[in-house]
Amino acid sequence: MVKSLLPLTALLLGSAFLLFAGGVNSLILPIRGEAEGFSAAALGLLGTGWAVGYVIGCLRTPAMVARVGHIRAFGAMCAIAAIAVLLSLLMMTPWVWIPVRAASGFCFAGAAMIVESWLNERSDAASRGRVFGIYTMVNLAATTAGQMVLTLGDASGFFFFVLAAMVYCLALLPTAVSATSTPRPLTRVSLDLPQLWRNSPIAVFAVLMVGISNAAFGTLAAVYAARIGMELEAIALFASLPILAGAASQIPVGIASDRFDRRKVLLAITAAAVVADALFLLAGVTQPQLALLLSALFGAAVFSMYPVIAAHANDHAEPGSFIQVSGGLLLVFGIGSIIGPAAAGFAMSALGAAALFAVTGAAHVTLILFGLLRLWIAPPVAAADKIAFQAKPLARASTPETAALAAAPSEVSPPSADS
Repeated sequence: MVKSLLPLTALLLGSAFLLFAGGVNSLILPIRGEAEGFSAAALGLLGTGWAVGYVIGCLRTPAMVARVGHIRAFGAMCAIAAIAVLLSLLMMTPWVWIPVRAASGFCFAGAAMIVESWLNERSDAASRGRVFGIYTMVNLAATTAGQMVLTLGDASGFFFFVLAAMVYCLALLPTAVSATSTPRPLTRVSLDLPQLWRNSPIAVFAVLMVGISNAAFGTLAAVYAARIGMELEAIALFASLPILAGAASQIPVGIASDRFDRRKVLLAITAAAVVADALFLLAGVTQPQLALLLSALFGAAVFSMYPVIAAHANDHAEPGSFIQVSGGLLLVFGIGSIIGPAAAGFAMSALGAAALFAVTGAAHVTLILFGLLRLWIAPPVAAADKIAFQAKPLARASTPETAALAAAPSEVSPPSADS
């Protein structure tokens, strides 16, 4: 029994290493860049670069793996990710950091897809839901730990860059210890916007807006916190607390979305996000305690939106299209993630730190207006036609292969078919 569980444990540990290193890297770059005098616009473009790499990685990794194999592709992804972190340390200029960050996004998406394909291979129909739940918790804990570890040292040195590179290398362990045969080909998902729009207009529009707001906050939250005078420990909490609040809020939000019209639930939590946006903009936040309280409210709202959107889209989807719909939404989220950090970075450079929440607030208000229009035009989904709500990991840490891991056995499409 222990022997059969060992490969699965190693794969989960490998995923934890990936997310831990990603958490360290995603927070040390804006903190160090701010200390080095980078503009908010340049720091915002780091997030845009990462999102571009992430989208390309989701689209191109299946073909790469088909050509060179899982183990070689995974090794290359981890090696390039480690090199990218170290290159950021050696050449501290935004014009190097931005393309290097794009390489990191590409490698993260590719490595995560490969780990998830191995988890899929090791999961049978009876254990798939349990494995996905454990995988989600491991990734949440690893991401949070990676960000909070910055409170233990000095961000002005080289330690955290080297630590992230080392942990990316440790992520090679799953391929070293796994005794499973080569997994099935990776899930291929092409972006068919017309089909996604016909399936659920509000899901496509909402996930684009959420991609804009969440990526803007995820990239520049540390910059905002530093510019209102927060210390390193508080900055790490400011970036991590919203993620934990979002994970916790998925439980009551999920119950509500299964009971009521999901669109109304989405609008309600978006309204809560608008309240947080407005308070950040208008309250003149300078006290760390108030900033942390508002960040928790913000995170509880914005990081629970994506699962509601995905559930609503799949309520309308044809049977057997779960992976195609979920994967397509992730790619639309990625497009929003390209727009959001750049827009927020330039706004902060022109108008000050609080302009971050002008951008997120604009995205949230626009979502509410479009949602009200859809409520007026289209009837709600009948209760009998709803799928069960499913909690999800952070969208920016998910790939089309995550959707395959979360799918019921009947929803898994033949892996060779493009969707």
